[in-house]
Amino acid sequence: MTTGRLLLFILVLALTAYLPRMIPLAVFRRRITNRFVQSFLLYMPYAILGAMILPDMLFSTGSVISAVAGGAVAFWLAYRRKGLLPVALAATATAFLVERLMAWLAIGGL
Repeated sequence: MTTGRLLLFILVLALTAYLPRMIPLAVFRRRITNRFVQSFLLYMPYAILGAMILPDMLFSTGSVISAVAGGAVAFWLAYRRKGLLPVALAATATAFLVERLMAWLAIGGL
């Protein structure tokens, strides 16, 4: 990945996280009371971040199986409200261990 592409990703992420929160402040004078609009503005940055991360996550390892295993562990730990560092470490370790297990089974370990 080039530096320019990385900076572009960071810019797009910043815009998608900042604009949905800034536009209502600039457009609306009163507090937004509609629950649908409130929830839409709250969850939109997370949905966009997930849409940007998921495709790269699936093809970040040597096998989609290990990527899905790491992603499943990450989603489960995040759902259980664990911190960013434990989630990232556990997902990375899971993907690594599944890759090693698959390589070991391919060589004829069992």
